[in-house]
Amino acid sequence: MSNDYTASLNSRAELYMSQGRYAEAEPLFKEALEMRKQLLGSEHPDVATSLSDLAKLYSDQGRYAKAEPLFKKALKMRKQLLGSKHPDVANSLSDLAELYRSQGRYAEAEPLYKDALEMSKQLLGSKDPDVATSLNNLALLYKSQGRYAEAEPLFKDALEMSKQLLGSKDPDVATSLNNLALLYKSQGQYAKAEPLLTEALEMRKQLLGSKDPDVAQSLNNLAGLYKSQGRYAEAEPLFKDALEMFKQLLGSKHPDVAQSLNNLAGLYYSQGRYAEAEPLFKKALKMFKQLLGSAHPSVAQSLNNLALLYYSQERYAEAEPLYKEALEMFKQLLGSKHPSVAQSLHNLAGLYYSQGRYAEAEPLYKEALEMRKQLLGSAHPHVASSLNNLALLYYSQGRYAEAEPMYREVLKIRKQLLGSAHPDVANSLSDLAGLYGSQGRYAKAEPLYKEALKMSKQLLGSKHPDVAASLNNMAELYFSQGRYAEAEPLFKEALEMSKQLLGSEHPNVAASLNNMAELYSSQGRYAEAEPLYKEALEMFKQLLGSKHPNVAASLNNLAGLYYSQKRYAEAEPLYKEALEMYKQLLGSKHPDVATSLNNLAELYRSQGRYAEAEPLYKEALEMSKQLLGSKHPSVAQSLNNLALLYRSQGRYAEAEPLFKEAVTILSSQLGQDHPLTQQIQQNYLIFLQQVALKNRQGELSNEWGYSGGTTKKKKKKSKNNKGFGSFNL
Repeated sequence: MSNDYTASLNSRAELYMSQGRYAEAEPLFKEALEMRKQLLGSEHPDVATSLSDLAKLYSDQGRYAKAEPLFKKALKMRKQLLGSKHPDVANSLSDLAELYRSQGRYAEAEPLYKDALEMSKQLLGSKDPDVATSLNNLALLYKSQGRYAEAEPLFKDALEMSKQLLGSKDPDVATSLNNLALLYKSQGQYAKAEPLLTEALEMRKQLLGSKDPDVAQSLNNLAGLYKSQGRYAEAEPLFKDALEMFKQLLGSKHPDVAQSLNNLAGLYYSQGRYAEAEPLFKKALKMFKQLLGSAHPSVAQSLNNLALLYYSQERYAEAEPLYKEALEMFKQLLGSKHPSVAQSLHNLAGLYYSQGRYAEAEPLYKEALEMRKQLLGSAHPHVASSLNNLALLYYSQGRYAEAEPMYREVLKIRKQLLGSAHPDVANSLSDLAGLYGSQGRYAKAEPLYKEALKMSKQLLGSKHPDVAASLNNMAELYFSQGRYAEAEPLFKEALEMSKQLLGSEHPNVAASLNNMAELYSSQGRYAEAEPLYKEALEMFKQLLGSKHPNVAASLNNLAGLYYSQKRYAEAEPLYKEALEMYKQLLGSKHPDVATSLNNLAELYRSQGRYAEAEPLYKEALEMSKQLLGSKHPSVAQSLNNLALLYRSQGRYAEAEPLFKEAVTILSSQLGQDHPLTQQIQQNYLIFLQQVALKNRQGELSNEWGYSGGTTKKKKKKSKNNKGFGSFNL
């Protein structure tokens, strides 16, 4: 009778555990454990089973420190009681290995998974469902490590074995199809992944009925694939179906429901539907806390997701404490060396980078990079991501010689791991092309941009946000070269594509409007540019609020248009509003603040308001030096602008060394052939000619060929920043 009661306790505990009711399951598992000890003695196979059950509960809750000694005790007990070669011993090895995998302790997990696999083969033969499970487990470990070439044959072996043993229609076959499909998805092999996910979904429906947690999981997986492909309209109903199914089957409060909320929020985030994403992220976070406790990996991941949303909206003050809380939680739960800790460091570094806090960002990027190399090996997608963002930091600081080899290494790693045709490879080609474009190495940039565009179209279809981004990149390269007739149709195509994919009201659409307006402005087509600048400004205000860096950038752009038309009275309040907004949002020391100071100073200089312009130019110059280093192209531009001011005032002795320094910086950083170098060299030559003429004639002409290098464009963010934070599917 007592044995029956113990079995009943276990059954109820397992039910509660499957429902996410961990607080109710725990005392039942403990009671069953104590009862078995009393009835059977402390050394008995059933006691080992109870220890294992309780350990699994703790593991699911992220209470790894409590789970590990129980798993080890169960393993030791089974070896003593059942011998070192027994199916239950193999199960214990797998359980402990899975715990280590969850903690990112891959080097410890691998030999245990291998031992479990070999033991199952010896005991059960080379063809057995448990052997297939062991193959799947080892393959999942390799996938976590980015060892895709090693994972694929194991997943395939497990799939074939399950089919042979269980028939072509079985839940384990569906699981194997899912695993192989998700491997292909990680590799960007979407065409291979989709039929497998679809087959798994249909199989589960036939075997389990249309309402089952595994069916809901398959819906989530297929939706995640569509999301990765930019097929948002197809993904949304699947994510919603999965969410509703989990609610019906498991109740409205369950970890799988919380994860589904996260998934749907992630879709909205990808579409720029931030107002819809935020309450879902918050609801998921609250639910995870209630179900799993305030300190759990899923809670930390939810904090990261919400922080990423705020980061993308440039709500930096709200994002930072969440990123920090997630980082500390991961450290406490998983140890100071774990992939999730590295990801959190990476996220926080990205936040600092976006705020222009480069000195704070760099050590975090480096720490994340080194940690990933140690944990995952030097050839892993996450290592490539860390290298990429560190290269972006160097690029933004004008440290091109340091950035270029990193971008090349990222490209090499991604090709090795993911194949020569993958979305991340296309992104790497674009990043390297962007570096070359900034250096004026247009002949090297253009074929890379073209290759990236072609690859994105082949992989993702001709209509995808990444394709629109590639079109924009190509157009900007042509724009930089003055090839306006070639740039315009690409900008227009990118704009129309963004509207079709993301809706007519989206930040990417507003950015495309800005690009078109800038092209028209540069061509003197002011009447066409102005309504586009205004439309972009209003769209950013509606989508992101009236106080946002993108709103400030749009104000700067519109002011720049008015400046170009000598509509100074209209430009000045916009420049001032942009400057104040940047200071409020980004702090008083930021590259965008320096740019705004330069813009306002240039306006004053053009009006002959020299006394007002000078302190602004000087402040911008000092800020650029502090933030970017004394050898950055932006510093050279600031030197040039201040030199032009002194020239306008006849302060020639003060102007000349500034021109010289600007030319020296640009020649060393960008090379003699870069347009900016040539422009400022031309300024300097005209200056010298005019000084010589003045010395001969006693007067200096007021006519100048170049007015100075102000930057009115909003600094672009690398596409690769999308790697900060992750949504678990």
